[in-house]
Amino acid sequence: MNSKPNQSANLRADAARVLLQILEEGKSARECLPAMQAMHSDKDKAWLQEMVYGVLRHLPMLQFFLRNMLDKPLKNRFKVVEHLIMLGFYQLAHTRVSQHAAVAETVAACQVLNVEAMKGLVNAVLRSFIRDEVANTPAPNAQMASGLPKWLYKKLATAYPDNLLPLTEQIQQKAPIWLRVNLTKINLENFTQALVEAKVEFELSAMHPQGVILAKGCDITRLPGFDQGWFAVQDGAAQLAAQYLQAQPNDRVLDCCAAPGGKTCHIIELEPKLASVTALEIDGNRAARIDENFTRLGHQGKIIVGNAAHPDNWWDGQQYDRILLDAPCSATGIIRRHPDVKWLRKSKDIDELVTLQASIIDAIWPLLKPRGSLLYATCSILPEENHQQVTGFLQRTENAELDLDFQQEQQALPGQQILPGDQQMDGFYYARLIKSFE
Repeated sequence: MNSKPNQSANLRADAARVLLQILEEGKSARECLPAMQAMHSDKDKAWLQEMVYGVLRHLPMLQFFLRNMLDKPLKNRFKVVEHLIMLGFYQLAHTRVSQHAAVAETVAACQVLNVEAMKGLVNAVLRSFIRDEVANTPAPNAQMASGLPKWLYKKLATAYPDNLLPLTEQIQQKAPIWLRVNLTKINLENFTQALVEAKVEFELSAMHPQGVILAKGCDITRLPGFDQGWFAVQDGAAQLAAQYLQAQPNDRVLDCCAAPGGKTCHIIELEPKLASVTALEIDGNRAARIDENFTRLGHQGKIIVGNAAHPDNWWDGQQYDRILLDAPCSATGIIRRHPDVKWLRKSKDIDELVTLQASIIDAIWPLLKPRGSLLYATCSILPEENHQQVTGFLQRTENAELDLDFQQEQQALPGQQILPGDQQMDGFYYARLIKSFE
């Protein structure tokens, strides 16, 4: 009679299930990981995310090992075992989990997954992995070593030939947690003092007057002032949006594609005397997140569920002084934070996104007042979504000008491209455009 699997086996089974949903069913980690985590303690939640994200970061090499060690692919209900084996590989190659635990508990997870017939295979493959020191096998090529899918590696090699290796190495790293202090509730000095008293290690950034970078991950909800709205979680690159928008007192501001509302809230914090601020979001569930952030941080603004590409369905006819367009994009700049992105996105998606971005910026431009400014932003590092998109817009739009004062460095290309790891930030792109006449 089989003994009941322990919690370690349950965790590994759940990690394999999440990987199956992401890699075989095309679900995002945001969709499937929290549901699995809900069944575990805080410590186990963190372990589960660490394992899933680790496999996603190193997937090309783990798949390479798998192909070389299995006689043939597993199918149907046994497909999950491939993901379980790769989880075992990751533990053995990249973590401090003991070899004994990595093998024994991964094998035990077969019972949890109702694939007990695979126990012998899993055991044999993992022991062979250890015995033959497979983890020391060099990557067959640079793309596989990068941890990126072929299509994305090729695009980055074309776009960034001179710094491809450091860029791909940065993309493989874990992103630090950034906080943005809510100056309408507390100043930076008092907030950081509260962190010191709570023995939370951090550093500050000269580029970010409200930014705090945590030294290590933690339960955000247990940090000082979370319930009081003292801070929000927001990467340093995203914190630049409100700074670059430069909203002034009595401005009417529109934030397009605004969920979850971090940039909208920051705009309000930097200029509390706005005439109005409107957060537009096409997805009703995501729009609810904006309302939640407004409530916790103590802000007020108008939230509209609507399509930025079709303003006639929601616009009141009054033009805006400032528009932030955080356009739908490939999210290739935030892979450090969301490693599932590189496996959910496909090469064909990029052309569709570029078309969508162009349709939105063309539709939104008439909503801007003469001499007003639109800040175009993406969390992408692909040229076609960024400086090429802006160049195309300027060429076809007679009354649009690039704000050259915004360019912080002398650049031949329009806008500012931030790459993953720059000043510890995510990858982001910004270009500020001015409407010269109606």
